[in-house]
Amino acid sequence: MEKFNMHIILSAAISIDGKISTRSNDSKFSSKEDIIRLHKLRSKVDAILIGKNTLLRDDPLLTVRHTKGKNPIRIILDSKGTISKNSKIIKTSDKIPTIIAVSKKISKANLSKLKKLPVEIIISGENSVNLKLLMKKLATKKIKTILVEGGGTVNWEFIKNNIFDELIITLSPYLIGGNDAISLVEGKGFAKIVNSPNLKLKSVKRLKNHLVINYIKV
Repeated sequence: MEKFNMHIILSAAISIDGKISTRSNDSKFSSKEDIIRLHKLRSKVDAILIGKNTLLRDDPLLTVRHTKGKNPIRIILDSKGTISKNSKIIKTSDKIPTIIAVSKKISKANLSKLKKLPVEIIISGENSVNLKLLMKKLATKKIKTILVEGGGTVNWEFIKNNIFDELIITLSPYLIGGNDAISLVEGKGFAKIVNSPNLKLKSVKRLKNHLVINYIKV
């Protein structure tokens, strides 16, 4: 793994069968206790990163609300710069630092729209956002810790490129099923088990009916 002088945590709540949402995009797996745990974690990182799919599906704020602490910088992967100005993230971007990561494929019209918003634009990659290049650029901004709360596609990009240090999974007591339900990791996937990153179990914590499982990459 290339060293970016930062610590990258992949975070998600999943069903027992590894789904992060149902086929109708219902992803409310977490318990009250787990939401508090997640918000405490958010307050300790420099930035939170999601992809455009998660933004469209959940329209999240990505702020710290259920505990005391600072709001991290919000980073959105949006290669074509199509984020809506009506999204909660854009509506609050004058108060909370927000970075939109785009590729060179962005249209002039979309780039012009983004430049009128109170956001920082980082161009990284040709046809899609180049994560390795983006991490190098983010490291120059003194961002030391990133919490990736992405969907299956973003998780695959970080795992495929071997750009993560830690994995925090909340195992929720649900069975979802469905070929069209999104899994923790989507994309093409690895052909062989040996291709998987090596993970070491750091801790398992029970939160009533949920389990918080923490792995570190070795």
